[in-house]
Amino acid sequence: MKIILSPAKKMNVDTDSLEYVSSPIFIKDTETIFKNMKNKSYSELKEIWKCNDKIAEENYDRLQNMNLAKNLTPAILSYEGIAYQYMAPSVFTFEQLEYIQEHLRIISGFYGVLKPMDGIVPYRLEMQSKIMINESKNLYDFWDNKLYNEVLDEDRMIINLASKEYSKCIEKYLKDKDVYITCTFGEMEKDKFVQKATFAKMARGEMVRFMAENSISNPEQIKKFDRLGYLYREDLSSKTEFVFERKNK
Repeated sequence: MKIILSPAKKMNVDTDSLEYVSSPIFIKDTETIFKNMKNKSYSELKEIWKCNDKIAEENYDRLQNMNLAKNLTPAILSYEGIAYQYMAPSVFTFEQLEYIQEHLRIISGFYGVLKPMDGIVPYRLEMQSKIMINESKNLYDFWDNKLYNEVLDEDRMIINLASKEYSKCIEKYLKDKDVYITCTFGEMEKDKFVQKATFAKMARGEMVRFMAENSISNPEQIKKFDRLGYLYREDLSSKTEFVFERKNK
């Protein structure tokens, strides 16, 4: 069983807390993307990044000085977004780190697929960014089915905790024999089930922690998730989607 999760825009460098143990599987492809981006002007990159001047300047300088082989941080500690804050991997036990290293995969526009303990550098590149790499019209085209093939393991089971921007990299290539379960987090408003981005990100991080703490290997165990006020809603769920409603608001 594999769990897929989106990356985060906010990243840091932490070479002291934990040592990285491996290199990203698609590092050669990352080098191709890196060279493509480094050859672009500041204005071209700002258009790709869709951000303000402060963020663009920071990332432009970062790109000019980037070395994909130095000052590496384990991916699970490098990302600092909401999901990762609620996952809180810095206080995982050794057994919990082993669990996520085996089961969790982070989908990245820059690195492709990351194991939690892969060594990476801070970057800015969303999967949906409008950037052409060689003959590929965008990153979805560039990565093609590589990410799906890398994530899939022998039992062909994937638990989706990623956003649509990243999960579509996998969903496009699913086969009938694959077991693909999306966890949806939302709440009822005027008799309508709605999803709110911030709360969903919090829940995704908590779900990874819940699975690691309980060494979950059977999807049925996921239904016991009850953190942040969420409870499983069997009446709204299906074989391919587990729905959790937030009760405590």
